[in-house]
Amino acid sequence: MTGFCLGCASNRRPVLMDGFIATCSAALAVRMQPSVQDYLFAAHSSVEPGHRHLLALLGQRPLLDLEMRLGEGTGVALSMKLVQSAVTAFTNMSTFSSAGVSGPTTSAECS
Repeated sequence: MTGFCLGCASNRRPVLMDGFIATCSAALAVRMQPSVQDYLFAAHSSVEPGHRHLLALLGQRPLLDLEMRLGEGTGVALSMKLVQSAVTAFTNMSTFSSAGVSGPTTSAECS
């Protein structure tokens, strides 16, 4: 998993980390190549005792905190939809000018 993080970063691909073991691997990758940190995203916060410490070490705030401990990529599976939704909103949302919005309204116009 450490090699996966290194490879993804070298190819400018993001890595969505799952639980404790995946985050350990990512932390090792960052130790080997600090620029890997720019490509890491924490899917969730595991209840495993050391996970929060590793997330803090990596400067990560998890997308979800559901008190999960199962592993098997459960946190990534759940948070992936959140990431996909964020990307869709970011890439497809209209700007004020493309939507024909003229500018900010005043409180008098809203009443």
